[in-house]
Amino acid sequence: MMDNNKPISAEHGQTGENLAMNYLVEQGLTFIERNVRFKFGEIDLVMKNGKEWIFVEVKFRSKNQYGGALNALSSGQIKRLRRAAEHYMQIHNIDAICRFDLIAVDTGQIQWLPNAF
Repeated sequence: MMDNNKPISAEHGQTGENLAMNYLVEQGLTFIERNVRFKFGEIDLVMKNGKEWIFVEVKFRSKNQYGGALNALSSGQIKRLRRAAEHYMQIHNIDAICRFDLIAVDTGQIQWLPNAF
């Protein structure tokens, strides 16, 4: 039996990531890569600002229910993102400053939280 919810949430995730990527590029960041997957975690967007590497978690909510996108990040997700970023930097031989940003997209509004965690 096909799960009808999966394609919809994946489509929403792609929409949120596209909005976030375009927004960050407009703010002067350089896009590097998206949807970097490891067995223990995923990085939605990898960006750079000068020599600083930025790992971005994108949360998208089409409706402002359940606390909205800003409240959608769990401590487990933060751990997985940190681990994925460490691995990404290791396999790409990156020895630089990095930070973790959150982009929350709620009903068309974009909120950017640099150094979110």
